[in-house]
Amino acid sequence: MKRTHLIFTLAIAICLLGAGVPASSPHTVLLSVIRGADGRPVPCGADPVCHNRIHPGIPPAAYANSGEIVAFETRDAVDNQLDSTSTAGDVLALDGGRVHPLTGPLFVNGAEPGDLLEVTIQGVEPGPDRFGWTLATPALGFLRDLVPGPALARWDLQPAGAVSPDLPGVRIPEAAFPGVVTTAPGPALLGEILSREFEALFAGGLALPPNPTSAVPEAVCGASSPAAGQCLRTLPAREHGGNFDVKALRHGVRLLLPCYVEGCLLSIGDVHYAQGDGEVAGSAIEMNAVVRVAVRLRKGQATLLGDRPAFESGPPFADGVPVERPNRPFYATMGFPIKAAGEVIPQHIGLPVPPGPLAYINHGQIAPLRNLPEDLTLAARDALRQMIHYLTSTRGLTEEQAYLLASVAVDLRIGNVVDVPNFTVYAMLPLDVFTSPRQHPGR
Repeated sequence: MKRTHLIFTLAIAICLLGAGVPASSPHTVLLSVIRGADGRPVPCGADPVCHNRIHPGIPPAAYANSGEIVAFETRDAVDNQLDSTSTAGDVLALDGGRVHPLTGPLFVNGAEPGDLLEVTIQGVEPGPDRFGWTLATPALGFLRDLVPGPALARWDLQPAGAVSPDLPGVRIPEAAFPGVVTTAPGPALLGEILSREFEALFAGGLALPPNPTSAVPEAVCGASSPAAGQCLRTLPAREHGGNFDVKALRHGVRLLLPCYVEGCLLSIGDVHYAQGDGEVAGSAIEMNAVVRVAVRLRKGQATLLGDRPAFESGPPFADGVPVERPNRPFYATMGFPIKAAGEVIPQHIGLPVPPGPLAYINHGQIAPLRNLPEDLTLAARDALRQMIHYLTSTRGLTEEQAYLLASVAVDLRIGNVVDVPNFTVYAMLPLDVFTSPRQHPGR
């Protein structure tokens, strides 16, 4: 099968997504997947626009300019290993090395390390098969000890909502968003991530080290490649982006990602038809999809993010379509269970019993670690610290003022509690609490 990367007008791309826009709109870059005779995507390894590892050496699949629209056709989280005939028994036979297939990378022309990449979600639609699934497995899930599974729900993604023969009497409204949106880490960040995740793994934490089995592209991340031990798994989110599984990243929201390499190298995948906060069983209603985004560079502004991704409200309308999101404008920071080596947070110290604190957690073991897998407390603190950084750097507040404001106006919300090692918490601030114009360079 052959496929070419074509540049279409926005009107043509929007026809794929079922909407219309003025003829003067920007051009759209289309990253299309190769499909089999049944309309479902072929395996990731057979498609040059697909990869399932993260590494700066993965070559670009397409190019776009700042300000252009990009349509990403995507696969589901397990590379379409499940279909409407699958059973719970098939869950245990899944090849975990194929998780998550991502479409990209997209090279954004003119992007350099230190830039900020603005990714505005403009539309998410199910793929042509309109099939989705949700699973539980003993390997993953917030209650994996109590409800180990395997279990599987197959979904028919109807216009009125998702229905499943495995959950009769239930209809789930569509609230689609991409679970994974990521840029590529640079060499320094890549080394930092590998080092701290191996530290956590050797200390007994749950983390997934590089594994060349079923890795795509094989030439970069396969067993015989020089980078086989450096290609990151896609399960967690990190500083460069990744598997946020934050359901607020919907139509009209602007995701803000730091650029660590030339071109930023943007990839998208793991799209969800709907998900609860937490994604507690380890999966949402997973589907292959078409995701349309607008990309825009903010030159030299990555420092505003404090080395973490963030997101903010966009305009009330996108392409003439009302945006379904909180009706108050907002800015949100993200946090992961990452810390400095030697740091011990107060929540881990315990009671102040003389002659020293009564530690209910082994400080000697966790103090040197920079990553504490599955630590929701540390992730929440990280999100709040990033919010304080935002307030002090863009609003002119002191740390004390920012802390007090956060206590009365910022909501801490759970993105996911399953994407090991990094659970995601986000801190959301409604911007209408400010009576003066926004102080945000570059906007």
